[in-house]
Amino acid sequence: MPGLLDGKITLVTGAGGGIGRATCLVLAREGARVLVSDISTRRGQETVVLIQNAGGEAEFFKADVSREADCEALVAAAVNKWGRLDGAHNNAGISGNIVSVADDTEENWDRTLAVDLKGVWLCMKYEIRQMLKQGGGSIVNTASTAGLLGAVRMGAYAAAKHGVIGITKTAALEYARANVRVNAVCPGLVGTPPILQWMEDPDTRQRLLGQEPIGRAGRPEEIGNAVAWLFSAASSFVTGTAFPVDGGLTAQ
Repeated sequence: MPGLLDGKITLVTGAGGGIGRATCLVLAREGARVLVSDISTRRGQETVVLIQNAGGEAEFFKADVSREADCEALVAAAVNKWGRLDGAHNNAGISGNIVSVADDTEENWDRTLAVDLKGVWLCMKYEIRQMLKQGGGSIVNTASTAGLLGAVRMGAYAAAKHGVIGITKTAALEYARANVRVNAVCPGLVGTPPILQWMEDPDTRQRLLGQEPIGRAGRPEEIGNAVAWLFSAASSFVTGTAFPVDGGLTAQ
């Protein structure tokens, strides 16, 4: 049975673990070739091995998305290897310090926005240029429910993720007629290593799960499934969305 993305060329940033790694595995399962990118060579290569062991095709490219030269080279690597770029998941991000607005530091603010917002824009800049050359493509940015709501003690992160939604909608409007679709996924509570570590404390676990109408944390592959759908022809009339994948969190 053919996959949803048979023959498609894709890339994923922040692919060394969590949502990024899970998305890579979903994309490969659906028939895509995947350029795996992360700032950690070890973790990125581990993702490549997992894909290859499952019968998929993947390559690794190390990139710091806060550096323009790295983002340009990342897109070029996909094109040099496979000739085009059909789908790009700009997922790399950091949570930054957990601190109130008045106690935040300029260093934390600058670093969080450099990775979580500037990094998304820099990747999009070169992805869009390539997609315009080839006649279209699909971009999915990782925002967050913190891009739709406030996030207490995570001001820099929330500001960055609100910005990701803003640049997603803007690019979607600018390039809709050129067959370049741009969307964002907004994960809620997802069982990535930092969240799982926080939930080791029973009180914190109860508080976090109490916010989720569905009563559990999401699985990273559930975000990957949404990305795969947004890359596919099944979502051909979808652009400019901030798509919550959050167990009903933002419906409250």
